[in-house]
Amino acid sequence: MGSVRKASAWLGLVEDSDERYYDDEYAEGAESGDAWVTDPRVRVASDSAQEQGRRIATVSPDGFRDARGIGELFRDGVPVIVNLTSMESSDAKRVVDFAAGLAFGLRGSIERVATRVFLLTPADTQIVSGDPAGRAQDGFFNQS
Repeated sequence: MGSVRKASAWLGLVEDSDERYYDDEYAEGAESGDAWVTDPRVRVASDSAQEQGRRIATVSPDGFRDARGIGELFRDGVPVIVNLTSMESSDAKRVVDFAAGLAFGLRGSIERVATRVFLLTPADTQIVSGDPAGRAQDGFFNQS
């Protein structure tokens, strides 16, 4: 696999042909009818969570025109999970570029949490991960 293809697969913009992470048992369990149904638009926590400063938004944009909503939430200090799975890859790239610029301009951070899913966190928010060593943060989101 070429380096451009690997980078595109890492970003989730193309399907990765490497299926070593596929778990048959998990796929069989996912067929149950109890799957969560969520609104693909913006969801923000309740007012009581807002008073305590514990809000997080999830956004599933349909196109680049929805990037403004992401920016407004992030500018208000709300961490935003951006789910780009329903977008075309050209618009998804534009939204990732916008989000990276937004995070840089407001001194926040952007992190890929899953294929085509990104977490934008404001400067005053700490991300706690399962990595014991962590990684060095240079302030930029590297798409390659």
